[in-house]
Amino acid sequence: MRAGDVLGPRGPLANGIAGYEHRESQLAMADAVEETMLRDGVLMVEAGTGTGKTLAYLVPALLSGRKVVVSTGTKTLQDQIMDGDLPMLERHLGQPIHAACMKGLANYLCLRRFAEFGRSAEARMGASLRQLPIVERWRELTASGDRADLLELPEDAGIWSQINSSTDTRIGQKCNYFEDCFVTKMRKRADAAQLVVVNHHLYFADVAMRVGGGLGSVIPDHDVVIFDEAHQIEDIATLFFGVTVSPGKVDRLARDVSRALGGAQDLDGSMRLPSRLTRASEEFFGAFPRITEGTRQVLMREAFNGLVETKMFALDDALELAQARCRNKSRDSEACAQVARRAGRIRDELAQIAQGRSARRITYLQRKNDKTTIGASPVDVSELLREELFFEKRAVILTSATLSTGGSLEFMKRRLGLDFDPKELLLSSPFDYGAQAALYIPEQLPDPRDAAYFDCAVEEILSLVSIVRGGAFVLCTSFRAMRELARLSRAHLEEEQNTRVFVQGEAPKSVLLDAFRRAGDAVLFATMSFWEGVDVPGDALRLVIIDKLPFDVPSDPLIAARCEQMKERGENPFMELLVPSAALTLKQGFGRLIRSRRDRGVVAILDRRLVKKGYGRVFLESLPPASRCYSMGEVEAFWESTQASPSPSAE
Repeated sequence: MRAGDVLGPRGPLANGIAGYEHRESQLAMADAVEETMLRDGVLMVEAGTGTGKTLAYLVPALLSGRKVVVSTGTKTLQDQIMDGDLPMLERHLGQPIHAACMKGLANYLCLRRFAEFGRSAEARMGASLRQLPIVERWRELTASGDRADLLELPEDAGIWSQINSSTDTRIGQKCNYFEDCFVTKMRKRADAAQLVVVNHHLYFADVAMRVGGGLGSVIPDHDVVIFDEAHQIEDIATLFFGVTVSPGKVDRLARDVSRALGGAQDLDGSMRLPSRLTRASEEFFGAFPRITEGTRQVLMREAFNGLVETKMFALDDALELAQARCRNKSRDSEACAQVARRAGRIRDELAQIAQGRSARRITYLQRKNDKTTIGASPVDVSELLREELFFEKRAVILTSATLSTGGSLEFMKRRLGLDFDPKELLLSSPFDYGAQAALYIPEQLPDPRDAAYFDCAVEEILSLVSIVRGGAFVLCTSFRAMRELARLSRAHLEEEQNTRVFVQGEAPKSVLLDAFRRAGDAVLFATMSFWEGVDVPGDALRLVIIDKLPFDVPSDPLIAARCEQMKERGENPFMELLVPSAALTLKQGFGRLIRSRRDRGVVAILDRRLVKKGYGRVFLESLPPASRCYSMGEVEAFWESTQASPSPSAE
């Protein structure tokens, strides 16, 4: 049986699912995926929203008989595949499906660390005293050890970071808990499965561990890998092919040193070693200049002179002592050997970052969640991806609703190192965007860099929300813009329009989304984390407002280094990097609106550069063919027309 036989008009899905509609674009994608798995190679498929791309790759994967890994952009999509798509296919195909789900190691309870924590003094202090019994009861019942099943424990519970697994803390077969280990069991299920579902973070963490020869490699060997939401690959690979050192990383090591050594004293007895590690870390990171929250700054070699250098040597001395003490005790404990390796690895990472930036690597200082982090990242991961992914696997399928800019895949091919000719397929969405969506561009609005912009943007937001009566996302390109637009709009929306307002950061993301869906007419102000991977089909979301074109910050060290590298090659970084990258992000933001055939709504982009600048053409050609509106009157007329005609039923 071929994939087209399953998905086609006379297949088991059509015969078994009431109202099933086969889609020609889905069949075309399934044929291409099937052919690639049969003959090997690389396939790139842009499948517009509504194509049904998940089934278009799952069915060929299941029928191929080969070991296939599906890597998704989010754990939510993993759950959708495992809990929705695969059980449905199993029912209608009439045969068992051997599939396994693998999440990042941090999602799983580590039995060794759990036991060590239970014996520590920390377990009898503060919040841990309340949280530990909750975990203990769950530990007796859970089959998976997956944090997602531990509903009784609050999301921000501090105990989890002390008892979860990770690539840093994993010992492997020498661990006394190896056979009962939840990660071991997960790996065994994946070894036995024909289809393994992971996410991009786990996949590239695993690739990085394989390249580095570490113990953390857990994904089984496979010939075929399918990347859904493949537009995320470059950023995630950049993260995992780099290194970072943070106060939290040193603090976690200090806690594990304490448990491994049992509170051993320094040679002079002046300070316990874990406390010395923590103090040295605080003083080292405190020696760097304080930078704005959420930003990164380049770190040159000169930044490690003076006080920073002195404090770095003190931290290195503490790490060296921890490494030596744990190594000396490693004959009696594999856990001690593992902690010694971690201390040595942090020393190596510090030394690597302290070398400063080079032509192929940037080093940076970052402030996030009020904590300072230092790191090093490769400027360009295309060569690494080409060697470690595309030349390693027999078949690689890359798919997303947003891979092309201006109707071409060339930008994404360059970024991912595809300097050969992969198979390409661009499939448009089956939705009638002209009837279902309007794109509003207020040409009269000031430039986003103008001082008058915010006041004018607020007037646009209030008018648009009034027309559609709520149900709006206001997606912003920065926290500053989000906070300012929310501040200026909130009172009028709540008091004059009787509309509930939610702002990212006021509650966890999942809580905000649930409240937004239930309200039906709310307005949610958010930043980039809501631009993709957020699904609100139906009437609850009928307006998406985007504050401005989502260009990368040119002063960011990584972006600046990439631009500089392109200039040296005689390329134009603005038109060949910044514009196409922003066009893909804008396309993702637009994609929040129309999720099914019954959806109707308006996307407003409050940036006149879209029509006033020559490069705006790239953005417009990358977006779905929605009806164009340039005045509030046209928006109102479009919205009234959608209310006058009944929507077709959803697929």
